[in-house]
Amino acid sequence: MKALFIGGTGTISMAITRLAASQGWKLYLLNRGNRPAEDIPAGVEIIQADIYDEAAVAEKIKGMEFDVVCDFIVFHPSALERDYRLFKGKTKQFMYISSASAYQKPLSDYRITEGTPLANPYWEYSRNKIAGEEFLMRKYREEGFPITIVRPSHTYDERSIPLGVHGKNGSWQVAKRMLEGKPVIIHGDGTSLWTMTFNTDFARGFVGLMGNVHAIGESFQITSDETLTWNQIYKAVADALGVELKPYYVSSQFLADVSDYDLLGSLIGDKANSVVFDNSKLKRAVPTFRTEVRFDQGIRRTIDYVLAHSEFQKEDPEFDAWCDKVIATLEAAKKSLK
Repeated sequence: MKALFIGGTGTISMAITRLAASQGWKLYLLNRGNRPAEDIPAGVEIIQADIYDEAAVAEKIKGMEFDVVCDFIVFHPSALERDYRLFKGKTKQFMYISSASAYQKPLSDYRITEGTPLANPYWEYSRNKIAGEEFLMRKYREEGFPITIVRPSHTYDERSIPLGVHGKNGSWQVAKRMLEGKPVIIHGDGTSLWTMTFNTDFARGFVGLMGNVHAIGESFQITSDETLTWNQIYKAVADALGVELKPYYVSSQFLADVSDYDLLGSLIGDKANSVVFDNSKLKRAVPTFRTEVRFDQGIRRTIDYVLAHSEFQKEDPEFDAWCDKVIATLEAAKKSLK
């Protein structure tokens, strides 16, 4: 069985690459070749090209056919139009990485299935994912283009700490605040529900859908079955760091209103909503699927790795100062009302 991954070395896709290669897939990665060669499993072939140079890619894959093609770096429906032109008639299955953030906001029911409507007025990222799904489903219905849609939620790996509120440089600055004994901002009161999925668990579900006849023309969400509050998530991070958590609770809407970090989309359109995912459909299609990494276990792996690799400790003084300003402003408002 032959598969082509466009990308194939990111947070989600690296785990899939490793698992698919270990299961005997003949795997090709089409990317710009920026990942160190030692990170790529033995036997995986690199097709070095920029997917945005359509003519060059068409030449590189000339005469090749695949059982599965997946583009891990699609963020706009125009990129799917390009993929359709490149891979129509060249693959038995085209897999699209959409997003669980595409589910309707506000939710009418916190229990999410693949049948939950798609609508997110708060986040352009999610609307583009929805438009991509609609384009592919139209091609499936009208022309039989063999698509499978996959919706991840908050998937993480050992290289970055998954949190709710952070700046443009990622989440390390939040961990640094914890290490320095400073308060960290948690949206709302920390009691809304969320799901964190380690990338190796996601990979088991995804690879189970590759070449799976029951996946053609269907959409699947792949998440952990574990449900956590944001308080539990932040506490697990602090515990892994070996420090006391000092939470400072701020309304999600307030954060969205005063931030330059697109917190309207990532909070109001996503993380501020309580969600519980029902993975029954995936388990019917992939009966062996199960998640194995509890969040308190996975986050310890992440913290250990990040602390040992300074390149993943990207500081963000602008975000740090913004947190201090938000907290000081709200503390001053409290005093003025007493």
